[in-house]
Amino acid sequence: MPNFRHQWLLAISMVLLALSTTVHGQNPLAPPDSTLFTTYDLSPGYQTVGWLVCGSTQQTSGCYAAGSLGPFVGVGALMEGNPVVNGNTVTRAIYVVDSGSANVKLYVYKKTDTVTPQTDTVTVTLNRTADLSPLLVGGATVSCSMAANNRFLFIGTDQSPQAVEVNKSTLSVAAVGGFSPPLNVTAITADKYGYVTVTQGNFFSGGNGFYVFGPDGFGREDGGGAEFMLNTVNAVSTFTLPQ
Repeated sequence: MPNFRHQWLLAISMVLLALSTTVHGQNPLAPPDSTLFTTYDLSPGYQTVGWLVCGSTQQTSGCYAAGSLGPFVGVGALMEGNPVVNGNTVTRAIYVVDSGSANVKLYVYKKTDTVTPQTDTVTVTLNRTADLSPLLVGGATVSCSMAANNRFLFIGTDQSPQAVEVNKSTLSVAAVGGFSPPLNVTAITADKYGYVTVTQGNFFSGGNGFYVFGPDGFGREDGGGAEFMLNTVNAVSTFTLPQ
């Protein structure tokens, strides 16, 4: 009987240990930062971007680091890149388009999370920049669009008749799309397979057209109409579509 009781107590202990691990959200196959998240906020005038890292580690929960990016003339669009995992360290890019002046620039920051059972040590540093002028026209009142796949960023403004395709590895910049007569870029959307659509012109009346680019950056389709794409993460808000 004592042997059975010992085995029963051992089984209960293992179940409790598994439940404790589940409560803290730790999965040995998941990235080390999978139970952490980063929120962002903008200052008035969109001149700085604040960031805050919170969540939980194996032994603690709360907020672990905070900082800011900038200053900029006026942030037009921003997004994160894909994470790269090396042991307990996760790195990813943060892409910020400063479209607040005629000189449109892309800023690429490197965010590094080093996760231990007790904490997350975070650093964010400016890594590279790219000048998107004169291919893109910026200004205080422009609307900026950006979408990406694994290899490229696609960026445009509603004052520019073409979008630009930026190689993530080299930051080389090339103009893409364009119609005659010119139609300014009004939206850039993507699906989860890495296809990106650049929409140009008015959505509901007047001239419009679109280009579709594949994961390799090459064009797949183009034509008239205000086509766009959907994905499983972010909705397309009809309020932002140009009337």
